[in-house]
Amino acid sequence: MTTPKPRETDLYPPVKALLEGQGYLVKGEIGAADIVAVRDDEDPVVVELKTGFSLSLFHQGIERQAITDAVYIAVPRGTGRAFQKAIAANTSLCRRLGLGLMTVRLKDGLVEIHTDPGPYKPRKSIKKKARLLKEFAKRTGDPNSGGATRQGLMTAYRQDALRCARVLLELGPTKAALVAKACGVERARTLMADNHYGWFERVATGIYGLCPNGAEALIQLGDPDDVAKAADPVDASG
Repeated sequence: MTTPKPRETDLYPPVKALLEGQGYLVKGEIGAADIVAVRDDEDPVVVELKTGFSLSLFHQGIERQAITDAVYIAVPRGTGRAFQKAIAANTSLCRRLGLGLMTVRLKDGLVEIHTDPGPYKPRKSIKKKARLLKEFAKRTGDPNSGGATRQGLMTAYRQDALRCARVLLELGPTKAALVAKACGVERARTLMADNHYGWFERVATGIYGLCPNGAEALIQLGDPDDVAKAADPVDASG
């Protein structure tokens, strides 16, 4: 038997009951608002109802902020990992927009408030900032176009792997310490041992060689130092 698709009106009774339990007088479809709740002389609470997250729902919520700061959006509560990710992402978005977020579990009318309306206070991540700047500093040249898909991006790690591969292509199986010295990659031993791209093989203790697909990667991706020189002739001359 197919489960009937939820309607916005299905959300109204549980949300109304929640607000009435907090002492509000609640009415539906007042002006452009789906729900308006009033308590004493406080600013009204407005709730916009939708059967799922959408850009128009956030637009409506922002428009209602011209009436009151106490604006919530409400959607049916789903299940599964995808919905949990959507809740986390949209809770963060609501906080940035100053909106509140409710979900309604339709099978029993449970209403959960994930965030209340309020001014956004961004929290900076020192670790994320440091990681970003470290990758920026270690990246040679500018090998990626902004907006490209994440798969196959030329990262500083991949550039270091290519430098190690170039040394092994020229010298054959080589001690990791010599590879690190020849290409200037301090983490050469760890990088070749981890073998993230499948380019390297350990032929003896502390000695690594280049696999055929490593040589192919050099042909396809090129030497990162040569790419940087070609892209920036000033650096090349310096």
